[in-house]
Amino acid sequence: MALAIALLTVSDSRTLADDPSGDALQGRLERAGHRLVDRQLVPDDRYRIRAVVSTWIADPAVQVVISSGGTGLTGRDGSPEAVQPLLDKTIDGFGELFRVLSFETIGTSSLQSRCLAGVANATLIFVLPGSLDAVSTAWDRLIGAQLDPATRPCNLVQLLPRLAER
Repeated sequence: MALAIALLTVSDSRTLADDPSGDALQGRLERAGHRLVDRQLVPDDRYRIRAVVSTWIADPAVQVVISSGGTGLTGRDGSPEAVQPLLDKTIDGFGELFRVLSFETIGTSSLQSRCLAGVANATLIFVLPGSLDAVSTAWDRLIGAQLDPATRPCNLVQLLPRLAER
């Protein structure tokens, strides 16, 4: 089942022409047979992040939103604060598993990860750190399998129709 996915890069220094993490996510989702419906880059400003993600959440053509960047602890990093208030439900296990997997490569620095996932208006949302290693780990070891209907015993794709029930 091909899903409609929107990608957001949050960065004060990158452009869409210089976005290796966004490029990696786009390549992975397309190789998995999914469809990129929109890709944007915004500066690390929680209100601009929230505006873009809100637009995608309200669009019934978007099933999944993945953002990368803006999850650090310093400066203007505010992706989690921008997205968290929009979520109807959080997927706590995503952040927990991501930090466990990150620990394998970056050790105790993984405790600084503020990635998160959740559901808003029947749209799956993933908020990832911006490094190439982080987006690769997240897609290759978590997101890709959960967006594959063949993953057993369960996956997020099979929940999509029920997420729309109110």
